[in-house]
Amino acid sequence: MPRSLSGRHFLKLLDFTTDEIRYLVDLSKELKKLKMAGVPHRWLEGKNIVLLFEKTSTRTRCSFEVAGMDLGMGVTYLDPGSSQMGKKESIEDTARVLGRMYDGIEYRGFAQSICEELAANAGVPVWDGLTTEFHPTQMIADLLTIEENFGYLKGLNFVFMGDAGNNVGNSLMVACAKMGLNFTACGPKEQMPDADLIEECKKIAALNGSTVRVTEDVEEGTKGANVIYTDIWVSMGEPAELWAERIRLLHPYQVNAEVMANAAPNAIFMHCLPSFHDLKTTVGAEIHEKFGLTEMEVTDEVFESAASKVFDEAENRMHTIKAVMYATLK
Repeated sequence: MPRSLSGRHFLKLLDFTTDEIRYLVDLSKELKKLKMAGVPHRWLEGKNIVLLFEKTSTRTRCSFEVAGMDLGMGVTYLDPGSSQMGKKESIEDTARVLGRMYDGIEYRGFAQSICEELAANAGVPVWDGLTTEFHPTQMIADLLTIEENFGYLKGLNFVFMGDAGNNVGNSLMVACAKMGLNFTACGPKEQMPDADLIEECKKIAALNGSTVRVTEDVEEGTKGANVIYTDIWVSMGEPAELWAERIRLLHPYQVNAEVMANAAPNAIFMHCLPSFHDLKTTVGAEIHEKFGLTEMEVTDEVFESAASKVFDEAENRMHTIKAVMYATLK
């Protein structure tokens, strides 16, 4: 049992020890059991939280709202047009106002520095719901999903395919290093994590008996993988003009049946969602019209296969965010 996380911010997994991350995963399991059994757990009755969104989301918003209400808290959602932060009011002043009204603040938006500045001035726990650099709440959900499928984490071979330098790729590299999974970033050199972060994660991984590597070779990178993970090729907030270049760079790293066949026999597929695996979205249809692609980062065959755990993973966002909030507010 780690020291109490009460009062702590949750900004990136680099700030947490292996034992602290393990505690959050185990707490998530317990909270999930209570939810599945219909046992009330309004342990934070009387507290209130605010969700400060500069980027919209389905999973993150719904996870924080349901988790907060399950814990008995009041929840306020501020969408991109409902806050003066950064426009008529500084980040520092926004933090000081919200911190006097709420017991916790979630931020989802752009630079990590915004989240750090909120945390420095709010006087209450701040949770990173996604920034350009990191996506830590996704990581606890991913670790829980992997452990539910394999029964353990340490020693598993984890491969991120495609845009490994995005916030999810960065965060997964940290999560794997902290928890002893062997991490491989498989993608073009132009889309790899920052070299300094790679070196930091290699040192962390060595302490936990695991490895971190990068490769542009799909066959080598995915051989024997237990987990194949990918994300969309252009992230929210990036200009649409990037699609042509990203398709050129990343299409060779599409997760398809051949990739899964090269992985371990018990390999699972994961994706933080949303996914462009068919033409049932506006963006998917537009990309098909411009570039002729019917599927992007993952084929529909893999997405809908038995190996795909993407909806378990999405559900686990709620259970794990609940654990993060309870641990830091209790």
